[in-house]
Amino acid sequence: MADKELTCKDCGNTFVFTEGEQAFYKEKGFENEPQRCPDCRKSRKAQNNRGGRDFRR
Repeated sequence: MADKELTCKDCGNTFVFTEGEQAFYKEKGFENEPQRCPDCRKSRKAQNNRGGRDFRR
């Protein structure tokens, strides 16, 4: 297994999916490769943790 270069579906930048990350994904039973780079994943996770909505009116 070698490192793979993938393209982020959000920002379009390329990122490396390392051999170690691939092994981790396989160990966890994940069948798909990551779609987002680490920065976009981090940003998306932060947005989801905030709820992404503002119900104050």
